[in-house]
Formats: sequence, structure tokens, C-alpha cells
Amino acid sequence: MDRKDRMVVLASGAFDLVHYGHIRFLEEARKAGGKNPYLVVVVARDRTVERLKGRKPIIPEDQRRAVVESLKPVDEAILGFEDFSFEDTIRKIRPNIIAVGYDQKRIEEEACKTIARIGVNVRVVCVGRFGPSDLDSSSKIKRKILDEGK
Repeated sequence: MDRKDRMVVLASGAFDLVHYGHIRFLEEARKAGGKNPYLVVVVARDRTVERLKGRKPIIPEDQRRAVVESLKPVDEAILGFEDFSFEDTIRKIRPNIIAVGYDQKRIEEEACKTIARIGVNVRVVCVGRFGPSDLDSSSKIKRKILDEGK
């Protein structure tokens, strides 16, 4: 991992059916790190997605991780912990910045609480929404596919 003297930015998500909103989120997350950032993306495990969203992802975790890591803005993509823990993630990755999406308020709040509790110097930035919202989530894409298949 080539992180020396670079601002490490941490981003996370399920990344099931990667779409334009994901790409823009990762581009903006990377920009938050300044001139020479190192973007690490934590891809949620299948069990975590099912627990948080109430359904299994379409694409298996190992394939979602590989797709995310192949994206231009991403330096490294890893699978999340089996037992999801903000503290463990922060301690393992040691980010300077945590980037969260406009729809990740719960994650933003938990990250801020954890940072304060463990006393690390990490900044949390919220990345805004991009463009039209008709196909800006995997759920909306799935619905559109199902609706058009009727």
C-alpha cells in the first residue's frame, strides 16, 4: 500500500449495481484528500448489506469489491469486517478523512461519535448529491428494470 505522505480518505458503501452516483461519490471523496490522496473504499459484506437494507445484494461481495477497486478514483478496496465496527475500521485504515454520501447520515453520525470517543484526528466530510435523482441508487435501478420487464 503506497500511502506514505498522502492524505488517506476512507469511503464506504454496498456498491451493488455500480452507477453514476457511485462514481461521482468516489471522485468527490478522492478530491477531499487534496493534491495527492489515497482513497480506500470499504465495500460492505453481503451479511452487512442484508442486515442494514433488509435484502441480499445482487452481486456477491468479492465481485463488488473487485469492481470498486477497478474504478479510476480508487486506490484500494477492501471488504468490511464481518462484525461491522467503526472503531476497528478507523484503527485498521487510519484515515485522515472519512467521506460520506448525502444519504449516509447515520454513518456520518456514528463516525463522528467514534472519532470523538477514541480520540483520533479524523475529519468527516459529506459529499453532495449529483445530477438527476431518477437512477441514483441501486434500488431505483432494480425497480426500473422490474417495471420495464412487465
